[in-house]
Amino acid sequence: MTLHCIAIDDEPLALNLLKGFIERTPFLELKGSFLSAVEALDFIRHKPVDLIFSDIQLPDMDGIELARALEAEAHVSRIIFTTAYNQFALESYKVDALDYLLKPFDYDDFLKAAQKAERYQSLLNRAAGTEEEQYLFIRIEYQLVRVPLNDILYIEGLKDYAKISLKDTPKPLLTLMSLKALEEKLPAKRFMRVHRSFIASLDKINSVTRNTLHIGDRQVTIGEVYKEAFNQVTGKWLEKAE
Repeated sequence: MTLHCIAIDDEPLALNLLKGFIERTPFLELKGSFLSAVEALDFIRHKPVDLIFSDIQLPDMDGIELARALEAEAHVSRIIFTTAYNQFALESYKVDALDYLLKPFDYDDFLKAAQKAERYQSLLNRAAGTEEEQYLFIRIEYQLVRVPLNDILYIEGLKDYAKISLKDTPKPLLTLMSLKALEEKLPAKRFMRVHRSFIASLDKINSVTRNTLHIGDRQVTIGEVYKEAFNQVTGKWLEKAE
């Protein structure tokens, strides 16, 4: 899922910082940047976007007025405000802002707000019944890496990190994300926890015995607490095979 977004700030340095953060984030696509909310509003009227990063104190029209104008015109764009003044926090939530970044903020602060927008859009997509996400974004060292779900064979939880094994890729990806956090990001109909420290991609399983499964070059023992749920899945496979 990619969120189309714009950046608004009347200070060129602050605007360039926003643009840099957006371009650094894999699930965001910058569609425009503006020094004025009036210019941004005109752009949105012709080319709607999913997300707006906007300063509040702006010439001609401030960020709060922009939010109200969008609401009056029934635009679905969500706003994340960026401002140096915390007294605007209450006003921002009155116009249903998605988040509020207090300047100066770093990339980690920005990313948390952007991920909130990503989760919000994902919920909207599910409610609308749109196609499920085809990628998983994981944090590896100091960058976000986009991993196609179709490439994942299995994920192992180790002591301090998780190891993601991919088809046609000899070297696994290592991330400090927990197995539980990864499990929550994966679609349940395609991935299943089969052991305390193992998540399997269901469509990559080669064979199943009473207590084990084979996937790729691995043989994995199915944990006792996961057997019932896994047997329900394999039972459906047997029904389809008969």
